[in-house]
Amino acid sequence: MLVVEDLSAAYGGAQALSGVTLHVGAGEVVTLLGRNGMGKTTTVRAVMGLLPSVGGRLLGGRIGFEGAVLTAQPPHRVAQRGLGLVPEGRQVFPTLSVEENLTATAANRGGGTPRWTLAAVYALFPRLAERRRNMGAQLSGGEQQMLAIGRALMTNPKLLILDEATEGLAPLIRAEIWAVLARLKQEGQAILLIDKTLSEVMRLADRHVVLEKGRTVWAGNSAALAADPKIREDHLHV
Repeated sequence: MLVVEDLSAAYGGAQALSGVTLHVGAGEVVTLLGRNGMGKTTTVRAVMGLLPSVGGRLLGGRIGFEGAVLTAQPPHRVAQRGLGLVPEGRQVFPTLSVEENLTATAANRGGGTPRWTLAAVYALFPRLAERRRNMGAQLSGGEQQMLAIGRALMTNPKLLILDEATEGLAPLIRAEIWAVLARLKQEGQAILLIDKTLSEVMRLADRHVVLEKGRTVWAGNSAALAADPKIREDHLHV
């Protein structure tokens, strides 16, 4: 589905990416791993067409999705292809209600009966149903993350991208998010995931891509990552 080849990017005169390569197949869960500042969020921004909005620019490489070229496409074109983003920091609409947040981005680009509707999202996250009339700014951090995931699902994405899926959340909320992601995987949802909880991502994901200073330095499955303590020590442990 998603193919990223030798991606390079910069903010101003500072190079941020200098050779990121990864791919996500249909139904796969792939993680993007690395310490802070290694280019994970920049890679997601490049894929989603968001780099110009934060002062960045692509310098080279290729981004493709289901055979279509996404390199340097604007965000709305990327979304129309079927990519849904749960951004770092959640970025819910603070003055819209939970229900308005969910319906604001709703789409069914695949045609037919949509998998994700208000009822389906409320079944996945019952807490959102309870707070459907509350404003986004009135939610806790965990509720905002549920809302951000639900909002992305309401676009009925072919590929769901989550940047820092559980960062800063209480343990019970983190557990709920991991359970939801496991369910989505079982249902065949393709996912590209950024998260620092190594034990959880190794249980969930099919493959992992490790970045160091804006470059892909390792890729493999969970068994290979578990068997390579040097990769974990050199590139993942703080």
